[in-house]
Amino acid sequence: QVQLVESGGGLVQPGGSLRLSCAASGSIFSIYNMGWFRQAPGKQRELVARITTGGTTNYADSVKGRFTISRPNAKNTYLQMNSLKPEDTAVYYCAVGGIGTSWTYWGQGTQVTVSS
Repeated sequence: QVQLVESGGGLVQPGGSLRLSCAASGSIFSIYNMGWFRQAPGKQRELVARITTGGTTNYADSVKGRFTISRPNAKNTYLQMNSLKPEDTAVYYCAVGGIGTSWTYWGQGTQVTVSS
């Protein structure tokens, strides 16, 4: 069993930066992927970034060059978001999954609003 807690969301102006944090607790031995999803009103939930236990990363095309995911240890991940745009406004969720499984555990979400 894994529990995830996100933090770091808030209101920021276009061009600004935020860093989201996610901390996992519980039984983390089976965690292979840690990732960040987002969902804006009226839009599908999308995978923003993910990172494996070995440090392999993937990003959505819409955030490449602006967002960076990191994982300093097995149970923490961060999403550094730079050059934020209004279209980045969404609820951001941390999630984890095993090597051969779907995303199985989710945090409660943190709101990111990019607006003047």
